[in-house]
Amino acid sequence: MGNTDIFEAMASGYDTSERIEIAKITANAIREFIENGKDKSAIDFGCGTGLVGLNLLHEFRDLVFLDTSPKMLEQIKQKIADANIRNADTVCFDFETGFRSDIHADYVFMVQVLLHIKDVELVLSRLYEVLNPGGHLLIVDFDKNEKVTTDKVHNGFDQGNLAELMATIGFREITSKTIYNGSKLFMNQDASLFIMDAKK
Repeated sequence: MGNTDIFEAMASGYDTSERIEIAKITANAIREFIENGKDKSAIDFGCGTGLVGLNLLHEFRDLVFLDTSPKMLEQIKQKIADANIRNADTVCFDFETGFRSDIHADYVFMVQVLLHIKDVELVLSRLYEVLNPGGHLLIVDFDKNEKVTTDKVHNGFDQGNLAELMATIGFREITSKTIYNGSKLFMNQDASLFIMDAKK
């Protein structure tokens, strides 16, 4: 996945108070879309240090933390061990460069991950294959922000355009809404976060 080297370097100091707070807000937004989660499996895709997924552990039967950064996953493994968590596991894999047919879930959520992915359609198509029939992909990311100019990440997404792409891939019942506005949230610019739910 894009920018793995940056996240490797950030891993040990990633959990700032601001990130922890936004993770709680994000987890609450995701929670609204979970139906009968206690019988369902989930993947926290591009999970970082697991800030969002750890807030949702009790919502699912089991949860896999998936990331391309071994050092981020080391942080989660330590958290899982310290809390004696039994329904979680970690996987280090990059869906931008490959596909694994042995990974499946009823829910996949990705939080501020899509903006780091160069080929958005490719990865979303692969995640469609990961989902069990009737499964949900939940995307939380930044609304399109013209003030952000960088070649490292996308400058957010237009919810309408992203929904059209999702529909082209095969997703249905696509809904989205803005869930958070913050100052200097995205590349030192004021920004808003949206959540999008799409069903296979």
